Amino acid sequence: MNEWNELFKTAVGLLAIVNPIGGIPVFLGMTEHATIAERRRIARTAAITVFVVLGLSSMLGTLVLEFFGISIPSFQVGGGILLMLLAVSMMQARESGLRQTPQESEEAAARQAIAVVPLAIPLLAGPGAISTMIIASHRVPGFLYQLKLLVPAALIGLAVWLTLLVSVRLSHRLGTTGMNIVTRLMGLVLAALAVEFIARGLQELFPSLGG
Repeated sequence: MNEWNELFKTAVGLLAIVNPIGGIPVFLGMTEHATIAERRRIARTAAITVFVVLGLSSMLGTLVLEFFGISIPSFQVGGGILLMLLAVSMMQARESGLRQTPQESEEAAARQAIAVVPLAIPLLAGPGAISTMIIASHRVPGFLYQLKLLVPAALIGLAVWLTLLVSVRLSHRLGTTGMNIVTRLMGLVLAALAVEFIARGLQELFPSLGG
């Protein structure tokens, strides 16, 4: 049961970080002159890319950290700080530079593979989501749990696909104010998750803090 609780928390955290609804304005702007079929193709490709990036992060994250000699507690603190910065941007309902720089945004229209870059990476599956998957893969030891992490990754990919498919309708129904409200709520959840990451990392780095 503990594993499934961790998987649920990971899925909720990823949903807040990826925030598919917050990506709707960018998606619509990039596909302004695209046909319905082209938008569906871009949405499908972006969703698959998000799933692949999150899945690889959970499976290969350990190797990357070991290569650079980074401990998990240190990565938890660093990842928590990164998530907190992203959460602050979301609660202010503005685009974070951690996701996409103005230069990347200007170049987006000239790229053919906008479904992969910059839509899926780094707008949706950015540093925050990747860090979350790497940290989650260490909460419960074992290769089997890393495989189970593909479940929340798949759910997030599905959420991205469905959201982008109905992006035009959602944009008209929610409007700018509605999407900003959702983004702020996601930012609040993300801030709580960031605090938990930082607290866990500090407790492992400094055991005396745990009492």
